[in-house]
Amino acid sequence: MSRRRAVVLLSGGLDSTTVLAMALADGFEVHALTVVYGQRHRVEIDAARRVAQALGVTEHRIAEVDLRLWGGSALTDDLDVPKGGLEPGIPVTYVPARNTVFLSLALANAEAIGACDLFIGVNAVDYSGYPDCRPEFIQAFEALANLATKAGVEGDPIRIHAPILMMTKAEIIRRGLDLGLDYGLTHSCYDPFESGRACGACDSCRIRQAAFAELGLVDPVLIDG
Repeated sequence: MSRRRAVVLLSGGLDSTTVLAMALADGFEVHALTVVYGQRHRVEIDAARRVAQALGVTEHRIAEVDLRLWGGSALTDDLDVPKGGLEPGIPVTYVPARNTVFLSLALANAEAIGACDLFIGVNAVDYSGYPDCRPEFIQAFEALANLATKAGVEGDPIRIHAPILMMTKAEIIRRGLDLGLDYGLTHSCYDPFESGRACGACDSCRIRQAAFAELGLVDPVLIDG
């Protein structure tokens, strides 16, 4: 019996890597999709390649969409990445419509290969306040996907899986460790040094380090980087 195909958005970070491992554990034939969008932390693309190879996905595609065309984010524009800790409101590291763009690409990929399941590593608990990481967004995009696709119209519904949506970062890491993940393969930093080593001070690094510390562990990226 053939396995169901799924497209998993893989950035190379901790969250998306855990979601990819969860999809594999659930028995899906995983087709990973990584998006190069002009991000300043392009080292995450190398991390995505490492993860895809290590976990043995069926296919790993890399798509390019240059969101630097309009910028509007510290990740795609000439703006400083905050290093002073989490602040109220939506941070400058938010990339306009990024997850909408990513899910649209994943949806096209899924239809082309006959998959109806999409996985994304958004999280609404330990995160920086991005509007496209909320349950309402996932629900709305799934509704849109079933209105806008041949598969949805013909009665083969599109499902958007966000399995870590309501998990804390520590819970995500624990789940990944239970699945045998090596988080030393991943990269989450928004503003790495030229060597590729994580800065340790941006929001993403702080959230990640705090979660490992909560589990009595040290982030392997800081050990090995």
